[in-house]
Amino acid sequence: MNVPTMADMMAQGKQPEVLFWVGAAGSYDDRAKKITKSFVKILHQANVDFAVLGTEESSTGDAAKRAGNEFLFQMQAMTNIEILNAYEVKTIVTCDPHSFNTLKNEYPSLGGKYEVYHHTQYINKLIADGRLTIEGENLKGKRLTYHDPCYLGRANDVYETPRDLIKRLGVKSTEMKRHKSTALCCGAGGAQMFKEPEKGDMDINILRTKDALETNPEIIATGCPYCNTMMTDGVKFHLKEDQIVVKDIAELIAEANNL
Repeated sequence: MNVPTMADMMAQGKQPEVLFWVGAAGSYDDRAKKITKSFVKILHQANVDFAVLGTEESSTGDAAKRAGNEFLFQMQAMTNIEILNAYEVKTIVTCDPHSFNTLKNEYPSLGGKYEVYHHTQYINKLIADGRLTIEGENLKGKRLTYHDPCYLGRANDVYETPRDLIKRLGVKSTEMKRHKSTALCCGAGGAQMFKEPEKGDMDINILRTKDALETNPEIIATGCPYCNTMMTDGVKFHLKEDQIVVKDIAELIAEANNL
């Protein structure tokens, strides 16, 4: 899989049209790496000239900020901005809504001003520009429900873009009773991913998975690696892993296009 770095590009005197910000989950988590690979395959199919930072990419600082460590966040942000600006990056795409939110809304005040896309927005753009089509019928008629990631939906008002892509897959899509602006969090946002939940009657990811199970899905689709982990754990808790798969929209498109 050919994934050039910005350093490689610069050495050749080239400037890619987009920087793919992989994010911590997409780089290190074995499950999220599959989402990264699916998105790279889509970029290749659409002949997108892209690059990654590779070892020069560091955490956006999102988790540090949400956990209250503003100092660490600003250190991370300033380091990343310095690198991005040195490469004269203009456009960034990422599969992680947390990175998307931080790069789009919190980096500009620190000197990092970029056009930032969530991968569902960028895929939609590629389709609108005639560079990509969703062809296959591999998923036709499958029962699917979509979980809105908090940092994509409520934080950035991106509700229709992922749903537009889902419509193109030919699946039978059913909304959960709590969706769009009333969607329930998966339980991983705000740095909660990295700690044990407080005592209570039910973990939030178990409750959110219950919402999904009420739609009788074969596929739970989402657009965030953290949501993917939490919903997968919820499916396992409910002993439904042999009946239901949790997949990112990029993986579904890659599957539809036989990539």
